[in-house]
Amino acid sequence: QVQLVESGGGLVQAGGSLRLSCVASIRTFSLKAMGWYRQAPGKQRELVASISRGSTNYADSVKGRFTISRDNAKNTLYLQMNSLKPEDTALYYCNAEDWSTTYYWGQGTQVTVSS
Repeated sequence: QVQLVESGGGLVQAGGSLRLSCVASIRTFSLKAMGWYRQAPGKQRELVASISRGSTNYADSVKGRFTISRDNAKNTLYLQMNSLKPEDTALYYCNAEDWSTTYYWGQGTQVTVSS
């Protein structure tokens, strides 16, 4: 079982920045992949960014503004979010996939961008 704990959300003005963190209860280097998803009210949960062995993937809506990274020494996943827009407002979830294709989720951290 993997526990994921997110932090770093908050209220920010449009154009501002936030950095989300996700601490895992196991060594992150042992995971197949990790990622960030978000869900806005009334919308489906969507992939924001993911990272696996040496490769990253981003939703088109965040390319060039968000950066995903992982510090295996700290068992922590990050999402640096710059040039935030009101449409980035959502509950952001950390996700992890292990090698048995089991997925784990954090409890979410709220990001609110005011215009």
